[in-house]
Amino acid sequence: MPSIASVSGVSLPYKVKQQEVKAQARALFVEHFPQVDRLMPAFDNTEIVTRNFCKPITYYAEPNTFEQRNDDYITNALEYSIQAIESALAKAGVNKDDVTDLIFISTTGLATPSIDALIINKMRLNPHINRIPVWGLGCGGGVSGMAKANTLAKANPDAVVLLVAVELCSLTLIKNDYSKSNFIGSSLFSDGIAAVIVKGDNHKTEEKIRILAASSKLYYDSLEVMGWDFKDTGFKVLFSKDIPTFINENIRGDIDAFLAKQNLELKDIKNFVFHPGGKKVLDAYADALQVEGDFLHNTRQVMNENGNMSSVTVLYVLEKFMTEGYEDGYGLMLAMGPGFSSEMVLLDMKN
Repeated sequence: MPSIASVSGVSLPYKVKQQEVKAQARALFVEHFPQVDRLMPAFDNTEIVTRNFCKPITYYAEPNTFEQRNDDYITNALEYSIQAIESALAKAGVNKDDVTDLIFISTTGLATPSIDALIINKMRLNPHINRIPVWGLGCGGGVSGMAKANTLAKANPDAVVLLVAVELCSLTLIKNDYSKSNFIGSSLFSDGIAAVIVKGDNHKTEEKIRILAASSKLYYDSLEVMGWDFKDTGFKVLFSKDIPTFINENIRGDIDAFLAKQNLELKDIKNFVFHPGGKKVLDAYADALQVEGDFLHNTRQVMNENGNMSSVTVLYVLEKFMTEGYEDGYGLMLAMGPGFSSEMVLLDMKN
């Protein structure tokens, strides 16, 4: 069973209060979007207190092009990925030359050569590293990346897998898109970068979190629920108001089926490492699962302090469990993404 040696999320330089973002969003939308005042409570309903941004808030009110924003994505993705990687390597006690595989997860910018190639070049990592750039999984990417790291480490017990997730959602904001989906997106999404080290069995470690199993599911006929619509001006966000309903109707059965394959039940899960999505999504999880106590406390706190960082958010939640403590027993990582899709990873967590 591969083990999780470390997780390291980056603290970005621009931590902005939600109320400041709210004021700027109103200023940007008010002339062209008649519904703006009726929808302003959306910012408060998220329960987000602060948001992570890779740029100062004034940047998002200035005229810019898709080319400019994507150039900024590449620059920032490389800089902060290296920061996260160096921290994760240090925590895990791993030398950079020992990394065998690099999985790079993102959905918020474009680069060819991909960012993983830029990382290897800049850090002078082993040039023979097995590279897997994964694009387009959105909020599900962090959990899916963990599942892929597990597959690699099971196939090669000597593996040291480096998983890097980068989502700079703020750089996808199209300033002159006055749609409701863009307005709601501006109330929720933010930026995050995290790195994870996963080791194969041949490494003599004291790591206490092991990966047991994973599941991925794409729901038929749900392609319009979440994603991007690509325009000349950039990535136009698409998501349906029906996401919480979709979760409520499907997630309990999917979790039960996944756990049953491991001869487990929901009551066996002690640690819920969930991607938050938003307050309505958290409420949908609570309604569907009916778990006693505040089982999504860490998930909610990460969202309140950072916003929705897409695929990266669940890795910040995992880091919170690892640094602040968890119950002995099983853990369940879960995230929903475009497609519409779900990703799950089962953990064995020991103190």
